[in-house]
Amino acid sequence: MKTKRITESILDTILYLSGLFNLILNAFKNLPSLRIRPVRTVFFRQIYFAGIETLGKMVIIGLLIGIVIISQITSLVGVGRGELIGKILVWVVIRELGPLFAAIVVIARSVTAISAELGSMNAQGEIASIEMMGIDPERYLIMPRIIALTLSAVMLTFYFELAAILGGIIVTSLFWGIPFEQHTTGILTSLTIPELSASLVKSLLFGLVISAVSCSQGLKVSSGSITKIPQATTKATMQSLFFVFIFDGIITLIFFL
Repeated sequence: MKTKRITESILDTILYLSGLFNLILNAFKNLPSLRIRPVRTVFFRQIYFAGIETLGKMVIIGLLIGIVIISQITSLVGVGRGELIGKILVWVVIRELGPLFAAIVVIARSVTAISAELGSMNAQGEIASIEMMGIDPERYLIMPRIIALTLSAVMLTFYFELAAILGGIIVTSLFWGIPFEQHTTGILTSLTIPELSASLVKSLLFGLVISAVSCSQGLKVSSGSITKIPQATTKATMQSLFFVFIFDGIITLIFFL
């Protein structure tokens, strides 16, 4: 009996993952649809909501995180180790915290909104009406959200990392008197292709997974089941966090071990 349940659970997981993969694959296949004005409008609205409106908060968080990290590193390694401080700052911010914090902010802001919006549309029969009008929901609803959320995750990662590093450098230069050149040397020697590639791959993959999960859970809300919308948003949030941490560990192992 237990073996049967385990087998069914594994099969359900494989089917769910394949469904997410198909959503992402179809989103890229439908990219030419961005030339259509209504689809492009949905895309830019998602970019504005998920990326641009969040940008200011992301920069502030990055500055604060950079100040905290640099303060802890300086107290640990000493004031006269500017190059080492710069290296550790890059390792911590670029490798891990940048993509991870951007993903968490995107999850907190956009996953619940997308899953609730699509769930509400499905429950009220709007998606079925769109299909009856001859409009493909994957082109009009799913593709703009997946691509917009992925680009927003990459953009927020970049600004978070830039703000964190600049914030750390400014604080140590002003309050600890560490020369700016020492930081620059440590950062440039540590800012290698693998570091940048890992950050880019993580932010891209996180954005794709988060957007696919939120769309998938929203579409699972059946017609007339408005009460299931909160369940869909909760599942989307928890699954997104789970996948982000899983893929974060896998990518780190691939790039640095």
